[in-house]
Order: sequence, then structure tokens, then C-alpha cells
Amino acid sequence: MGSPVAFEDHFGDMAKDYARYRPVYPESLFHWLASIAPGRETAWDCGTGTGQAALGLAPFFQTVLATDPSPMQIAHAVPHPRVRYLVAPAEDSGLPSATVDLVTVAVAMHWFDLDRFYREVRRVGRPGAVLAAWCYTRAQIRPDIDALVEDFYDRVVGPYWPMDRRVVEGGYARLPFPFDEITPPSFEMTARWDLGHLAGYLATWSATRRATRALGRNPLEDLEPRLRALWGDPREERTVRWPLGLRVGRLPS
Repeated sequence: MGSPVAFEDHFGDMAKDYARYRPVYPESLFHWLASIAPGRETAWDCGTGTGQAALGLAPFFQTVLATDPSPMQIAHAVPHPRVRYLVAPAEDSGLPSATVDLVTVAVAMHWFDLDRFYREVRRVGRPGAVLAAWCYTRAQIRPDIDALVEDFYDRVVGPYWPMDRRVVEGGYARLPFPFDEITPPSFEMTARWDLGHLAGYLATWSATRRATRALGRNPLEDLEPRLRALWGDPREERTVRWPLGLRVGRLPS
């Protein structure tokens, strides 16, 4: 994890769809993170994408600095008066030293050069600053629907997931994390989606897009009729859940 990693923009070419179809993190997560941070002046969201986590932090911090190496992602980020978006890699943010109370990484840390990123966290963090990184994988809707999506994830597009995806599937538990670790409460995302929204979400998977390029056709074309047979009225909304895998640590005071 320590060697330099060339940036590969997995989501920039469909940043609009990423912003539209990805689920929203729970407010309770950001409330808890703000409660354990040493202050509420500045938060830094690394690998912000189109700003989902940055917007969640905004009610709790005076300033949220949201960085991503993808100009396309930043171009489609949702504006907010407290959020400042910057194109920058997590390992070399350009932020001033010892200025950040909370560092967050939402489903992005598996792309980072961890040794360099951790050095950057120690540089920009205030004494006692908190680092929180989280991820999620499998959506939970209903057992029969879940089984179809699991098969699509594992068998159909499974060969097209990047190798680093394995650490996401483990909830980041296997990543080195050289900080004073804090045991977090349990959090999950929830959403009410119709079948079209679920299909849009599956289309944003990097493995789905890689499979489409490799096969010359979108594998969702085979999955959607099978999902529709189980779903019923495609306009009907169902509850979707994603448990979060969360690692939280504190810098020395």
C-alpha cells in the first residue's frame, strides 16, 4: 500500500449519474463524527466525488474542504456555501498544516497510496484530529432480489472489479490504520427506490462499465428483465439498506 499509485478516474466520465444514483449517507454519522472532533472549524473530505459526504458535513463545520483528483467529479459537485471544492489528490492536498479537525474518506480510501495519505493526514490535522473512513458494498432489499444482485456482482461483473475492491468487501477491516482507533456505533444508509433507480445505481458500478466495454454490450440488459419479474410494478418504491463499514482514529493531542 505504500508505493505510488497512478490515478485512474473510475467515475469521472459519468459523474452526473454518480451524483444522481448513489445513496446518501445518514445524518447521524456526521453528527457523531462532529461530536468526537476536537473542534468544528474545518473538515476535509478526501476523494469527495460529487460531494455526497461533504454536503453531509456542512451543517456541522464552519468550512468543509472537499478534494478529488477528478476534475469531472468536481465539476458536477453540488454547491454549498460552506463547502469549497478543490481538484487535488488525497496524498498531496495542498491544505495548510495543522488546520483540520476532521478528515473523512467515503468509499475512496482503497484507491489511495496509504503511506503517503496517512502522512498527509498527520500534516494537516490539528492535535487530536479525527480520521474516519467508511465503505459499503451489497444493497439489501429483499432476499430474492438480493440474490439476483449478488449473482450479478459476483459472477457477471465480478471479474471486472479492480483488485482493491476486496478491501471494500471486508469493510476496510484489513487496511492498516496506524491511529488511536475509536470503536464507532453502527450506521447504515437507507433509501426508497423504484426499479429504475436501482438499475441506474447498478450502472454506476465501475465493474459494470468495465464489463460493458469488454463485452461490447451492457450486462444489465440481461439482469433487468429478471429483476422486473420479481419487483412487480417498476414504479413501486422499496426500501434499500447498506450497512457501513467504518474505521475511525484519532491523531495524538
